[in-house]
Amino acid sequence: MSTKVVIGAQWGDEGKGKATDKLAETADYVVRFSGGNNAGHTVIVQNEKYELHLIPSGIIYEDKKNVIGNGTVIDPTALIAEIEGLKERGHTFNNFYISEQAHVVMPYHKLFDGLEEKRKGDSKIGTTKKGIGPAYTDKVARRGIRFCDLIEEGIFKKKLKDILEYKNLILEKVYEQPGFSYQEILDQYLELAEEIKPYITDTSLLLDQAYQKGENIFFEGAQGTLLDIDYGTYPYVTSSNPTSGGVCIGTGFGPTKIDDIIGVAKAYLTRVGKGPFPTELFDEAGQFLLKKGHEFGVTTGRPRRCGWLDLPLLKYAVRVNGLTELVLTKIDVLSGLDEIKVCTSYGNDLHTTSPSGLLDNSTIVYESFPGWQKNISKIKQFNELPKEARDYINMIEDEINLPITVIGTGPAREDVIIRK
Repeated sequence: MSTKVVIGAQWGDEGKGKATDKLAETADYVVRFSGGNNAGHTVIVQNEKYELHLIPSGIIYEDKKNVIGNGTVIDPTALIAEIEGLKERGHTFNNFYISEQAHVVMPYHKLFDGLEEKRKGDSKIGTTKKGIGPAYTDKVARRGIRFCDLIEEGIFKKKLKDILEYKNLILEKVYEQPGFSYQEILDQYLELAEEIKPYITDTSLLLDQAYQKGENIFFEGAQGTLLDIDYGTYPYVTSSNPTSGGVCIGTGFGPTKIDDIIGVAKAYLTRVGKGPFPTELFDEAGQFLLKKGHEFGVTTGRPRRCGWLDLPLLKYAVRVNGLTELVLTKIDVLSGLDEIKVCTSYGNDLHTTSPSGLLDNSTIVYESFPGWQKNISKIKQFNELPKEARDYINMIEDEINLPITVIGTGPAREDVIIRK
């Protein structure tokens, strides 16, 4: 029996989907615990590409049970579209479960998301406009709708009526927008509820029963540490806790039951949207990483900002998550560079232990490492990598004082070096 957690150690897009897909081979359960369809995980199996947003990456395996925990917010229309798309590709949903306590993303959440971004102008956060932030806002304000509410028609009718009175008032008085039709949303979501109802259950109890039976449970993180609402580069963050502490809150699974917390980081660094990024590159090296790494958001399609690896931020992720090992992805993207730089500190900047004080004009102290030209995408053994690549990986391992147990050498499932 084992319980493992996969956590993004950067600003998301680290390759967690592939890492989960590979590490979940021995799992019985794969569990999502935070975020919504603002996240995107890409898995490539036998040249077939899967882009998953809500459904856990374990769905690719027919024998895995896939769970969406209460810490997520779920857009039913997006969920059903994703389910139907996977069914068309031959995947079944006999082992798929949604927490009855997960909150529902409603049409007004998506509208408010876009209106607020527009209102903020140059100060906008750069959200995906999927309604995730407003859904979490309603959850905390105690006016959210949970799936256990959605499938009980009487409860849903009353809650929706009360909420729409409030939402429509804001739309009309603040944004000068027409309000929503109660009947249209009611009819649409009652129909969606019927489709989703078979999947809804008490997932906290389900996971505890699995644990008591000695089954292997794998918790799949969305987004990354530096986007955490508490520990990220606030206010340019997401609205949930994608750090390891969010696992217990987002699933109802006790912390004493977790064995390993695995961080995932790229061999360089990327970010989508606005916010500080001290090592961001605006030169040929940045364009090299963008194009060779295919750095475009799974959810938004936006090009990702690219930069050199930031060791202070990676050490921070190790600390706040309590990581026990690291998966290093996309080392193959660095092949072809003559020189590779790594941020080792922020010079005299006092904010070296937390991203809360990061500024784009921080004084960056870099260390340079020689690059390599060899294509390493098919290499399966660590000692077959070029010496320069081995030295680079060993340096990261020494700096963060953590074993790098898996190395990603390409986009496909089989493009990995397993060191553990």
